[in-house]
Amino acid sequence: MRLLVTGGAGFIGANFVHGAVGEHAVTVLDALTYAGSRESLAPVDDDIRLVQGDIADAELVTKLVAEADAVVHFAAETHVDNALADPEPFLHTNVIGTYTVLEAVRRHGVRLHHISTDEVYGDLALDEPARFTAATPYNPSSPYSSTKAAADMLVRAWVRSYGVRATISNCSNNYGPYQHVEKFIPRQITNVLTGRRPKLYGAGTNVRDWIHVDDHNSAVWRILTDGQIGRTYLIGAEGERDNLSVMRTILALMDRDPDDFDHVVDRVGHDLRYAIDPSQLCDELGWKPRRTDFQEGLSATIDWYRDSESWWRPLKEQVESTYQMRGQ
Repeated sequence: MRLLVTGGAGFIGANFVHGAVGEHAVTVLDALTYAGSRESLAPVDDDIRLVQGDIADAELVTKLVAEADAVVHFAAETHVDNALADPEPFLHTNVIGTYTVLEAVRRHGVRLHHISTDEVYGDLALDEPARFTAATPYNPSSPYSSTKAAADMLVRAWVRSYGVRATISNCSNNYGPYQHVEKFIPRQITNVLTGRRPKLYGAGTNVRDWIHVDDHNSAVWRILTDGQIGRTYLIGAEGERDNLSVMRTILALMDRDPDDFDHVVDRVGHDLRYAIDPSQLCDELGWKPRRTDFQEGLSATIDWYRDSESWWRPLKEQVESTYQMRGQ
C-alpha cells in the first residue's frame, strides 16, 4: 500500500510510521513545527519519503494524495494550553488542514482515515459510570477540542455529501516513546531526570483514560483495513487513572518520594474525566489492546526517556520557560 501519513513526524504519527515501513511505501507530510521532529523518524529514515510542508497547502497536499492509496491523517495542533494562549494555529491546521485533505481525497478517490480525540465529547463527572461512545453528543471545552470537533464534522459531511471513503477514530490519552516533553507524562519524567520537581495541575483529581501508543496504532491499522466507511470508532484500553495516581506512579518507578512534586495553578476549563467505551471496535473488528499493564508500559517509557536524552534535551528548557511564564 502507498501510504501518505500527515503529521508523521509527531508523537503518534512517528510511531505509526515506524510500524508501517517494510510492508508499505510511506510518504510523510509534516510541517516540522516544534512538535514534529526529523529525529523521531531517524530509525526509518532510509525507508520513507519525508516532505516538509503545510497541511493547508492545497497544491502540495493534492499532489501527494494523488500518489497514495490511502491517507492516515494525524496532522494537528494538539496542546490545550497552547490553544488557550493562541487559537489561530489550531483553526489553520485542524480545520483548514482537514478541509484541504478532504478535498484532495475527494478529487482522487483515495481512502482516508482521520485521527481525532475523545476531547470532542467534553468531559464526564468524576463519580458517574458513563463512558464515551460513538453516540455521545459533541461538547468540546477548549479551542483545541472545538477545532478537532469541527474537523470530525467536516469528515462526516464529505462522506455523506461527496461519497468520500473515510473513517474516524477518537482516542483517549496516548503515552509512550517520542512524546513531546510539553505533555503530562514526559514532562514529569524529564523533570525528574533534570533535577526539577514535577508539576501537577490543581489537586490532580482529573481522570484520563490512558493507552499505549502501540495499541492505539494497531487499532488504526485495523480500522484502515477493515473498518466500515463512514463509521466512527472509539479507541481505548480501559485505562482510567487520575493525574495524582499517575504522578505518584512515575515518582515511585523513578525511586522518588511519591509526594515529591509541586501543585500548580489549574488549567482554565480543565476537563474532569475522559473515559472511552471501546466495545464497538473490539466486537466489530476483533481488536484488543495488548499493552494493558500501565505500570509496565510506564516503566518502559521512563527507560526510553532515560536512554534518549539527545532527543528531548534540546526541547526541555523552552518548554519549562513557557510553563513558568504561565505559572505552571
